[in-house]
Amino acid sequence: MESELWITALFNRALAAPADALLDALQIKHDAAQPWADWLTCEILVVLFIVVLFSFLRTRLSVDKPGKLQHIFEIFHEFVHASAEEMVEHGGKYVPMFGTIFLFIFFMNLLGLIPGFIAPTMYAAVPMGMACSIFIFYHFAGIKANGFGYIKQFLGPVWWLMPLILPIEVISHFARPLSLTLRLFANMFAGEQVTAAFIGLTKIVIPVIFIGLHAFACILQAYIFMVLAMVYIGGAVSHEH
Repeated sequence: MESELWITALFNRALAAPADALLDALQIKHDAAQPWADWLTCEILVVLFIVVLFSFLRTRLSVDKPGKLQHIFEIFHEFVHASAEEMVEHGGKYVPMFGTIFLFIFFMNLLGLIPGFIAPTMYAAVPMGMACSIFIFYHFAGIKANGFGYIKQFLGPVWWLMPLILPIEVISHFARPLSLTLRLFANMFAGEQVTAAFIGLTKIVIPVIFIGLHAFACILQAYIFMVLAMVYIGGAVSHEH
């Protein structure tokens, strides 16, 4: 039996039955004694943390006397909004999604720095799920913005290039989820391994340096994922194909 985090053990003791029932219904092979995986329980924990954080923030919102937390998120909102407007046509309406993508990935990345937890993003299933969600969303947004004219961007500028352009476009679009997945997964997995190795080999000073670098990588990878989502959605909803 594989070792598991304390929070995963708690889930497996208290909620094993419903997890087993769901996985059996989906015909997914699993360990009946450990239906909950570490990456999933930590991902759920991040979702709950974000819900609690914004519920708390909502009760503290003030026009006259905004607190420090409100100031931080106002700056964050302005940054995401400015980036979205720059990269996406009418990008303001996608700000909630872009902001959620960044915060969700950022907090999942940071969770790995807390003893007793792991970063869900160092497991390929999590970045893949995020990447596939972006893939589906930007095609849906493109069709909504351009109707069936959205298909024109796959066909090239002139009709006689269609046999060449179409397969290239299809392959490039299907490569995007793979690229997003591998970029986030590989960077977080490598960062976790390097940080853990230096913590095990050295004392205090050097681990602190690598923890700081890893924290920076957590921010950077969340930002890159968000920016690429903006690029893909911007290309899909643009009317200048």
